[in-house]
Amino acid sequence: MLNSVMIGEREITPSKVVCVGRNYVEHIAELGNEVGDEMVVFFKPNSAISAELTATHHEPLSYEGELCFVYEGGRFTAVGFGLDLTKRQLQSQLKAKSLPWERAKAFDGAAVFGPFVELCHAIELLSFSLSINGSQVQQAGPERMIYKPDVILAGLAEFVSLQDGDIVMTGTPKGVGIIHPGDRFSGSVYADNKTLTSVSWVAK
Repeated sequence: MLNSVMIGEREITPSKVVCVGRNYVEHIAELGNEVGDEMVVFFKPNSAISAELTATHHEPLSYEGELCFVYEGGRFTAVGFGLDLTKRQLQSQLKAKSLPWERAKAFDGAAVFGPFVELCHAIELLSFSLSINGSQVQQAGPERMIYKPDVILAGLAEFVSLQDGDIVMTGTPKGVGIIHPGDRFSGSVYADNKTLTSVSWVAK
């Protein structure tokens, strides 16, 4: 059975999740990575999509809050908040051996989404925030992205076909960290300081 997400009252089933990595300079520095010459892209399968947040998957998981878009009809039609979960220890081991990241990024439950809403505002007005146990740990918007959403969409079109319902995760700013069982995560998306959609999870 394929996993789905909600846009208002409408249920959609993404064929895949497309993720942009290293899209905020401060996050690149936070993890000791280098700014690349071109956009970093990786994929998560439909089986990675979840509405529940887990703290471990064979090892402690790291969270990355992101502004996420649903693709339909050649454009982004909906926006929501999502978490890109990472097995950071495994990812470091794989990177050290110049091996692909999939085992650390594409496991079941590695893409956690709240409800999406129809995109009725200019993308440049959007922002998101993530709080854990009542304290804000991440906050950002397109103005701080290296690759803006329209550039991401154009770049993806050069090498991959997006299907209606696919989700694009646009990268995370600084403030990533380890998930602990019982942590309460609250993520929100705003447009011009007005809340468009929000979601809360308690990590299992």
